[in-house]
Amino acid sequence: METADATGRLADELIRFFRLGPRAKGILNTGDLGAEFSALMLLFPLRHLGPMRVTDLAEVKGADASTVSRQAAQLVKAGLARRESDPADGRASRLAVTDAGRDACARLHQARHALLSEALGDWPAERVHAFVDLFEQFNSSVEALLRRDPAVSARENA
Repeated sequence: METADATGRLADELIRFFRLGPRAKGILNTGDLGAEFSALMLLFPLRHLGPMRVTDLAEVKGADASTVSRQAAQLVKAGLARRESDPADGRASRLAVTDAGRDACARLHQARHALLSEALGDWPAERVHAFVDLFEQFNSSVEALLRRDPAVSARENA
C-alpha cells in the first residue's frame, strides 16, 4: 500500500475514532461526579501540575479561557476543586484539586482503563504493546509538527 493510501485510511480512522468519543465517554461507568465530562478533564492537569490560574489551565488544555472558567466553576461547585490565593499575586486566584477531585480522577481513570481493557480484550498482548508504541510515536510526531508550525503558533497567540 502506498503512503498516500495509508495516510488517507489513517485520516478516515481518526475521524471514525473522534466520532466514537462521545459515545464511549457516555458508557464510562463513573457515576455522577457533579460536573460535565469536559470540566472533569481539567482535574487531570491540576492533579499532575498542581494549582494554577484558569488562564494557565486554559493554555495547558489548548482551550478558550472563558470556557475553562465556566468549567472551573462547575468543579468548584461540585467540590472537586477549590479556589485559593495565588502566592505570586494576592489579587489573583488559582484552582486546586480537592480530595474529592482526586477521587474523581481515580474513578475516571479506572473507568477509562476498564473500557479500553474490554475493547482490547481479544487482542494478543504483543499487539496491544505494538499499538501503544505506535500511537505514542504518532502523538509525538503530531506534537512536534504543531510546535514548529508558525500558523499554529500565530492562532494560539491571537
